[in-house]
Amino acid sequence: MKVEGCLVKALFPHSATTRDIVVRVAVSFLPDQSEPEKGRWFWAYHVRIENEGKKAVQLISREWSISDGLGGKHEVQGEGVVGEQPVIEPGASFDYVSGCPLNTSTGMMEGHYHMVGSDGSTFTIAIPRFPLVAPAVTS
Repeated sequence: MKVEGCLVKALFPHSATTRDIVVRVAVSFLPDQSEPEKGRWFWAYHVRIENEGKKAVQLISREWSISDGLGGKHEVQGEGVVGEQPVIEPGASFDYVSGCPLNTSTGMMEGHYHMVGSDGSTFTIAIPRFPLVAPAVTS
């Protein structure tokens, strides 16, 4: 179990814990979907939400703040994630993958999920800040 925990931390280097809910993020630059000569860079990010609490929780909505390398900010809000409002039972996790285009080769993302507990309580959990950095291109 300890090895598995170390592996998860290595695979998901960015994490935040709020009220026994752990949000882990791994990010990958996608050169095949990027066109630097046209000012377009693209990343995929894999999010894992782990319920370490004693009650089920449901993810209702999300809020993202996306910053590009020039200081421009873009706010994104919406219901659920990838078309779902998952219920995460105690000891379980929910994974999804999404993507982010930018007009600069660097940036960052962070945000919050709005949750409802099985007891009807509502609360917000943090999505950790993570960098979006394209590898340097040498000619």
